[in-house]
Amino acid sequence: MSMGFVKSAYIKENFGGNKMFKKLKDKKGFTLVELIVVLVILAILAALLIPALTGYIDKAKEKSIIAETRQVVVAAQTLGDEVYAKNDVGSGVTFAAAAGDGVNVTFADVADLGEVTADNIKAIEWNDGKISHVKYEKDKKTCDYYAEASTATGSKHDAGYTVS
Repeated sequence: MSMGFVKSAYIKENFGGNKMFKKLKDKKGFTLVELIVVLVILAILAALLIPALTGYIDKAKEKSIIAETRQVVVAAQTLGDEVYAKNDVGSGVTFAAAAGDGVNVTFADVADLGEVTADNIKAIEWNDGKISHVKYEKDKKTCDYYAEASTATGSKHDAGYTVS
């Protein structure tokens, strides 16, 4: 007895003969309507997910620039404290992009300690023994750090980190 006969007998007995099996065997793939329904469902899911993912990406970029600005603030405060401790009483600390007369700390020094890119540091201000303002730019976003809030006309800002 060959295996083909056993298979054939099994199919006839369980699937109602060759006609039924042939119908099942001939049906291949999906219909056009089934494919369109699946595509519509995928399009709806994509339409719902893309705005949500974009929001998460923007929030992540914002947190990244705030973290890097914090690194700059801590590094600048550390270097400023070192210079302030070495200077005469009443001497200030000055930060600038390049070394020059009266410049105690360069942005490159701060960037090196803070492990950021020096070109992204746009401003560092020191007042009364502490960092009062840092401006940091990256990827077309700007983060400003202010130690204290100001209500003066033309320079209103909150204390802390703001990204624009």
